[in-house]
Formats: sequence, structure tokens, C-alpha cells
Amino acid sequence: MMMTMELTVAASTMTTVPDITFRSDMTVELVKHSASDADVIWAARVSTKGEQSLADVDADPERSAGLINFLMRDRHGTPFEHSTMTFYVSAPIFVFREFMRHRTFSYNEESGRYRTLEPVFYVPGPDRKLVQSGKPGAYVFTAGSAEQHALVAETVQAACWQSYQAYLEMLEAGVAREVARTVLPVGLYSSMYATCNARALMNFLSLRVKHSGATFPSFPQREIEMVAEQMETLWAGLMPLTHAAFERNGRVCP
Repeated sequence: MMMTMELTVAASTMTTVPDITFRSDMTVELVKHSASDADVIWAARVSTKGEQSLADVDADPERSAGLINFLMRDRHGTPFEHSTMTFYVSAPIFVFREFMRHRTFSYNEESGRYRTLEPVFYVPGPDRKLVQSGKPGAYVFTAGSAEQHALVAETVQAACWQSYQAYLEMLEAGVAREVARTVLPVGLYSSMYATCNARALMNFLSLRVKHSGATFPSFPQREIEMVAEQMETLWAGLMPLTHAAFERNGRVCP
């Protein structure tokens, strides 16, 4: 269950802190794309047909589902690089730091140097598992008690309010935005455009979504998985045959 809360706190100093928004959801929107199963087909067929593959630009992909599956199964990956998607993502900064590990994406993020950052912060929702046990590579997460959830929510809200108040105080004192932002936590929401091709997206999904059908299991942090799940749904609508082949072949990036 997603949760969005508004917290209004009266300022105790001359600095007036606006209403702070606490969210536990992620926003993903498909901004633009050039992506279809047909793109995979004509890109693959140039290897055997040369310039005649141009005739396949408008080919019926349903008739070539076997080719797409063959490419996925035998890991001929480059034909999947000819489809591109740009996503708008709004998520906490710590999610973006994990995103940056995927260097096959192109990113442009909002800048705390050039605009005053809005007071929107992440707080784990009631369905977020809180307790970690085990050792690296074999962690197990459990729900946690009601008291632990209350502690997390109260502590995060208090810390975010205090940090944003300090941020505004420095701005009002004439401190540059790029300096004042140093007090803000990584739970602050940011926004970015992320552009990738279908092959890069499959690599991302293979690592950032936990799936029972995956050949190689992955154990992503839940918050980036929430973003990845939405990206996968949007991509599956654009390239259903490619997505089906991805799942059929163990969610292994070709």
C-alpha cells in the first residue's frame, strides 16, 4: 500500500517552513519513445539481408516472434539497442545514486545549484520491511513491529523537518544554494529524465527486480525495485514480444 502524508509543523524560529510532504511512492512516466518489436526485427535482419532489411521496417512482428526469441535465447543483444525510451522519474536521492551504477543510461537530474529544492521527503510505508538479518549476500528482511514502524516514521519526519529548516535559514541569510543544500538528507525527492535502449533496460531490470522466474536471482533494495517495476510495465506495453522473450529466457540480458 502506498502512503502519502502531509505534515505541517509550526516554525520555532523566524524562518517559516512550508508544509512538508512525506511520500512512500515513486513516480515513473514514459516521456517519449522510439521502441517497438519491429525495430528488433529489421536491425537483426540487416546481417543477412543487407539493405533489403529496410523492407522489414514495417514488418509484422507477430510473424517474427521466433526471431526475437532466438536473439534473446542465444544472446544476440545488439538488435535490442535500436529501441529507445525516455522516462521521467521522481524518487528519493538515494534511489538515484543506485541508478547511476547503470552507466548505459543517459541522465539529467534537477539541480540544487540552480533552484530551491522542494520539501518532499521519503518515509517508508507500512508495507516496507524494516528488519534485516543474515550476512552479506544472504540477507533476509522481515516486516518489523508496529513500534519500529512508528519510530522510523517519527524519526524521519523530525530529521527532515529540522534539515529543511536549516536549509531555508541559510538561503535567507544569503548562502548559495549549492552550499545550503549540504544539510539535506538523501531521502529528499529529486527528479530526472533517464534515457535508455531496450537492451540497457533489460540489464537494469535483471538486477533491480526480484523475480521468481529469473535464472540469476537478484535482491534489489525495495525502493529502486518500485521504480523498476513501473518501468518494466511501460516497456512491456511498447515491446510485448521482446518482453515475453525476456521472461521466457530467464530474464537474462542478451
